[in-house]
Amino acid sequence: MEITYTEDQITEVAGQLIQEVPSKILCFHGAMGSGKTTLIKAIVRQLGAVDEANSPTFGIVNEYQKINEAVLAYHFDFYRLKDENEALDLGIEDYFSSDVWIFMEWPEKIESILPVERVDIQIEVLDPNTRKLSFNK
Repeated sequence: MEITYTEDQITEVAGQLIQEVPSKILCFHGAMGSGKTTLIKAIVRQLGAVDEANSPTFGIVNEYQKINEAVLAYHFDFYRLKDENEALDLGIEDYFSSDVWIFMEWPEKIESILPVERVDIQIEVLDPNTRKLSFNK
């Protein structure tokens, strides 16, 4: 599936992704500045999280919740990881086995430990305002 969009259409794209993806584990691939975090923020908002999403670049993982509910989603940014052992030290496998949404930026840093049941989402910059998102169902 391919979706071409601009930032003012991101809410609709987030809603469409929530409906279309076959797994709650989403791996976001794209160049620095392609809009991975922006799209994840929109998805988290659409899912009804209490707090606004932001990049977990320095903390590696952020947790999002709904009002009066358990965890809604985990958002990982593996950009700063030196090797996959750092992800294993975080207990990444426990996160993968939870029944919540998992959003990962820079998943290629932990490629050999990614679960098979996931959706790889590619974001391509077409111009300063337009992105093309693609994923296989």
